[in-house]
Amino acid sequence: MVAWAWRGGLNKRDKARPKHDKPRGLLGAKAARPAIGHERYWPTTALAPFVEHYWIVSWDLAEPHVAETVPHPSVHVVLESRASLVVGVMSRKFSRSLEGRGRVIGTKFKPGAFRPFCQGSVSALTDRRVVLSEVFGRSVAQLEERALAQVDDQGAIEVIEQYWLGFEAEPDPSLEFCGRVAARIAEDRGLTRVDQLVDEFHTPKRQLQRLFGEYVGVGPKWVIQRYRLLEAAERVVSGTVVDWADLALDLGYADQAHFIRDFKRLVGRSPRDYARGLERF
Repeated sequence: MVAWAWRGGLNKRDKARPKHDKPRGLLGAKAARPAIGHERYWPTTALAPFVEHYWIVSWDLAEPHVAETVPHPSVHVVLESRASLVVGVMSRKFSRSLEGRGRVIGTKFKPGAFRPFCQGSVSALTDRRVVLSEVFGRSVAQLEERALAQVDDQGAIEVIEQYWLGFEAEPDPSLEFCGRVAARIAEDRGLTRVDQLVDEFHTPKRQLQRLFGEYVGVGPKWVIQRYRLLEAAERVVSGTVVDWADLALDLGYADQAHFIRDFKRLVGRSPRDYARGLERF
């Protein structure tokens, strides 16, 4: 457990701003229902080194709807009435059946940036959903109660930010390094091998793997593959894929069979079946 203390209110001029860029990793985005709201907000300046964004999903549905996403190499802290969790980096897609009315508020940490908020290696959370008190102690109940009691998004985010600020976290060189490497992987579609990172960042492969395990929770090869599969899913949604073999090679796979296997393991369907499902909508 990590000690923390509530700070005073945030600078009123430094508010979390809405984030308008297109979210990555939403499966079946063409079939999204208007009764499901999905809002995202940038963190304020003090937490920008750690938090990628806050997200709020709300729904009011007459019929159940299954929402699916491809997880990024990020830890999420998810607040929901009687169901709040710390969600580590997940190897498989996330599926959730939404029914009736509900609201969930999440903090998405940047890859490698959750390390100052927990004890031990972030890899201990990989493929796990852990109750908040196991990571933060019993006092975290105040966070859940106060944030969920806020009706408006900004009020909820301010409560959450006050909690994170109470840790007085500082980004160390290893955190910043892992963040830079992960950002390069996400931005550069041409990065398909760990050896490319070793050369670019002048870091031995074993050291890179060790740092990623400690701070990100998964290895650099895993992160490369995850972002390339996210790229594949987005291309399928956009309808720009013409040849699966060409796509596999473009994403760094030695052959089409290995690409299809990894895509199906993550998404639950082959790329072709996933594309056909989108066409029905």
